[in-house]
Amino acid sequence: MGSALAELPCDDVADNRSGVGGGISDVYGEDLATLDQLVTPWVTSVASGSTLMRDPRYNKGLAFTDKERDAHYLTGLLPPVVLTQDVQERKLMHNLRQYTVPLQRYMALMDLQERNERLFYKLLIDNVEELLPVVYTPTVGEACQKYGSIFRKPQGLYISLKEKGKILEVLKNWPQRGIQVIVVTDGERILGLGDLGCQGMGIPVGKLSLYTALGGIRPSACLPITIDVGTNNQKLLNDEFYIGLKQRRATGQEYAEFLHEFMCAVKQNYGEKVLVQFEDFANHNAFDLLSKYSTTHLVFNDDIQGTASVVLAGLIAAQKVLGKKLADHTFLFLGAGEAGTGIAELIALKISRETGAPIDETRKKIWLVDSKGLIVSSRKESLQHFKQPWAHEHEPVKDLIGAVNAIKPTVLIGTSGVGQTFTKEVVEAMATNNEKPLILALSNPTSQAECTAEQAYTWSKGRAIFGSGSPFDPVEYNGKTYLPGQANNCYIFPGLGLGLIMSGAIRVRDDMLLAASEALAAQVTEENFANGLIYPPFSNIRQISANIAANVAAKTYDLGLASNLPRAADLVKFAESCMYSPVYRNYR
Repeated sequence: MGSALAELPCDDVADNRSGVGGGISDVYGEDLATLDQLVTPWVTSVASGSTLMRDPRYNKGLAFTDKERDAHYLTGLLPPVVLTQDVQERKLMHNLRQYTVPLQRYMALMDLQERNERLFYKLLIDNVEELLPVVYTPTVGEACQKYGSIFRKPQGLYISLKEKGKILEVLKNWPQRGIQVIVVTDGERILGLGDLGCQGMGIPVGKLSLYTALGGIRPSACLPITIDVGTNNQKLLNDEFYIGLKQRRATGQEYAEFLHEFMCAVKQNYGEKVLVQFEDFANHNAFDLLSKYSTTHLVFNDDIQGTASVVLAGLIAAQKVLGKKLADHTFLFLGAGEAGTGIAELIALKISRETGAPIDETRKKIWLVDSKGLIVSSRKESLQHFKQPWAHEHEPVKDLIGAVNAIKPTVLIGTSGVGQTFTKEVVEAMATNNEKPLILALSNPTSQAECTAEQAYTWSKGRAIFGSGSPFDPVEYNGKTYLPGQANNCYIFPGLGLGLIMSGAIRVRDDMLLAASEALAAQVTEENFANGLIYPPFSNIRQISANIAANVAAKTYDLGLASNLPRAADLVKFAESCMYSPVYRNYR
């Protein structure tokens, strides 16, 4: 009965507008009840006593009321004081701020998530700007590097080559049935840190906690998965604490067959409408997987499509400051992998939509530099397939500064994964050629950023419009304070996911990514522009996500790819009503 109910679309709960909690496919109705109504803390039976306190979905710690303590055999198992959730939140934030090492904060937050789910999400939602760098980049990168050492309790599902032929059985081991979003990695390219194998689990766990906190997807509908096909990281293979398979990575047909079994099992177990987000796969696999499964599954690659969408939003917003159209710019990328080519393709598509020019023409406004220099037509035969559309007619150029001087771009975008590659000479050349050069240093974590905010503002004499992948502190230059924008995928993927789920989308299309970009850009205010920002502040991220979700859902309905019918009259209000609330519930 549980799995059947879990398939109910968001529209089936839309009529109950009195519900305060929101949530999609709310199997037990706990989030459709008003705060005055009582809910039952189900496990396999009604949870009580120490069992109730050990279940993170229902544990409230010292916030259990005296009546609840009596009813659920908790009297004496807790100190007598009864605290509110707000007091618990203030206490925890005070404790977190005592830690000076970011990894300690990360571990404390993961401990909280494992013992009190609602308090964890309330903390994250109410303090998103402070805690986002802890649960995601840059701290999550260090957590993945040390995952074997800090590993305490498994989070998510580990599917290794040992399970070949029985992946469907492994999926059925996961206790929740109504899964709506899966974030999966094989750990081969974690942020800018390389092959971390099985220890890449920190990425799906972190991404899905943001799906809930920022996009309102119910925690029980989220499933983090790590596919372990081995690792080529010799340091990990020699590490006695490494938690994954100690063998070299499977490749070729063996890898393709294993991933195909996984994708088929996911669809068989969870249905047509489960969103599968590919995360931190190596370039060659990422493009192949997205191309292969985008026609048969609801799939999304955040490194290719999410990054592209958030960067395009920043570029659209920046036009209001620069007074130019996208088609008036010349773009130069350092880095021609997943992120670089993904962003370039979406920019070309947007210009094509605006001007009516064919996409082959609009691509000519965009140039890419890889490790061997400027990508030009004379190199076409030796290029990987995803780089070939960007090989334009030009004489060979060996380095970035040569490309900047030859192409004279108005926009410089870094996706190289190599720190300090936007040198003083490069930034000064951009400032010489442009009154307001647009410079985006997108590589993560902070140590891998192509340049810092301070360098960009100082070397351009305060004229640069700057954005980065990881956060930078405000910069003082010549008596003025500059607020660096963060082109963080967290702006896009939670709202995009919510929009796909609430519309019952069956496929992801580029027009949905354009809709997400346009919705994000529209929320940048004049006050933000005055402070040099091309993205809205994160403090309002849930409202931003609701607007993105509504725009994505509208596009999904327009394209005829939505299955949740009829279409809600007000999609923004509908998105808000679908969002999970972490406020404690009262128990019978």
